[in-house]
Amino acid sequence: MENGMMNIEAPTNVTIKGILGTLMANIDEEKNKRVISLGMGDPTAYSCFTTNTVVQDSVVQTLESQKFNGYSPTVGLLQTRRAISEYLSINLPYKLLEDDVYITAGCTQAIEVAISILARPKANILVPKPGFPIYELCAAFRNVEIRHFDLLPDKGWEVDLEVVDALTDQNTVAIVIINPGNPCGNVYSYQHLKKIAETAKKHKILVVADEVYGHLAFGENPFVPMGVFGSMVPVLTLGSLSKRWLVPGWRLGWLAISDPNGIFKNMKTVDRIKKYFDICGGPATFIQAAVPRILEDTKETFFTKTLCLLKQTSDICFKKIKEIPCFTCPQKPQGAMAVMVKLNVSLLKDISDDIDFCFKLAKEESVILLPGLTVGLKNWVRITFAAEPSSLEEALDRIKSFYQRHSHQQKGQPSQYNSNNTIFL
Repeated sequence: MENGMMNIEAPTNVTIKGILGTLMANIDEEKNKRVISLGMGDPTAYSCFTTNTVVQDSVVQTLESQKFNGYSPTVGLLQTRRAISEYLSINLPYKLLEDDVYITAGCTQAIEVAISILARPKANILVPKPGFPIYELCAAFRNVEIRHFDLLPDKGWEVDLEVVDALTDQNTVAIVIINPGNPCGNVYSYQHLKKIAETAKKHKILVVADEVYGHLAFGENPFVPMGVFGSMVPVLTLGSLSKRWLVPGWRLGWLAISDPNGIFKNMKTVDRIKKYFDICGGPATFIQAAVPRILEDTKETFFTKTLCLLKQTSDICFKKIKEIPCFTCPQKPQGAMAVMVKLNVSLLKDISDDIDFCFKLAKEESVILLPGLTVGLKNWVRITFAAEPSSLEEALDRIKSFYQRHSHQQKGQPSQYNSNNTIFL
């Protein structure tokens, strides 16, 4: 206590929005270059990524009806929970009920709710590295220990299950799996997800399945929801309309419990969840009311168009990365909207690390990338390829120019770059 006031320190965790805001402030406006941001996972910044008319009309319809101007139940409108349970059940071997689904203000709030209801003295949660830093931030506020397991870049960013075994103890309550992968752009196979479920069952822990990029798979592996293994191990599925329907600003998400055997879902747990939602503010009622029609009437052609565009831009990104000697990409993106790229600072004469690289790039080229340290990997960068194709190409060309200015390599000398694109870890 100081002067009658309690000293409360904010968590020191780095956030994506925080670092991107600082990078934007570092832009040199005198250069008069158009800013191209490949740092934030918001595709709506580019006009080629727009939602469809069914989605917009559904919201207009509920808003104009004047029926949804009041409060919704704290766990969400019944018709919304039912519609989401039916949507998720399409890909599951059992049927979810509306009582298995809770409506949240985007997937971020779903993360916060999941960690809060799992929190207890000495609890720890296993989280991937690289991963999504909101997990660490939420855990810091709840005094939950975070333990990081590695994702293996040379194996399609699969989970290092041996490390998971080593990290787990009697206080471990859950393991977080992000699939399709943010920030890596990977999509896990059925076989690998099954191994994860078997490992979680062995240790008697839950799986928190972050599927905010659910169904955004355009590579070899189809998207398989973790809830498929709910009969083996309880799964808390986190999702939203944000990415698949291209409406991240609407903040409509959900938390669904896949636990047909009732291992986790009991009266005490349900009561705890409901009471927690009593202190949460969910999405606007008229947005919730639009969800049943959005899920029912959105045509497959809309999803196909989005996937084709993401496949196109991911191909452009992967190809252009190969032209930048200080970058190495261990795997072509298979899904989601971003990819992790290894930065070889030894090829650069005045760049100390990924943070330095991104700040100087922003200042000199008005291009924003996310430093890998933000998501757990030093001397990597995350590149969001969900961008207008010509803007993506221009940004990567600028990065190539930036490399050429800062390279040790002088013009006319033979390149020391590894033509096989081997990754050095």
